[in-house]
Amino acid sequence: MSTKLVGPVVRDGEIAEALITAIERDNPDAQVYVDDRGGYIRIHTEKYCRVTRQSLEAALGRSCPLSQIEPALATFAGRIQSGDQEIVWYLEN
Repeated sequence: MSTKLVGPVVRDGEIAEALITAIERDNPDAQVYVDDRGGYIRIHTEKYCRVTRQSLEAALGRSCPLSQIEPALATFAGRIQSGDQEIVWYLEN
């Protein structure tokens, strides 16, 4: 594929499922690619991937500061910008 993909690679199944739902909600015009490798799950979109705390908490059904997902991240593709309310993975321009 010539288009670059960005997004998280997650070890925790519960977090991965919630991230997939939240990323689909927060990136409505993007194709979300999910690659389950057993020990980890790649969740990517093309060039730009955003997840908000609001969408993640709705998917989990509980409060979840974004800093709590960091231990579940094995790695990620692209550059990352994180804050209290959203995490964005993107390609450097």
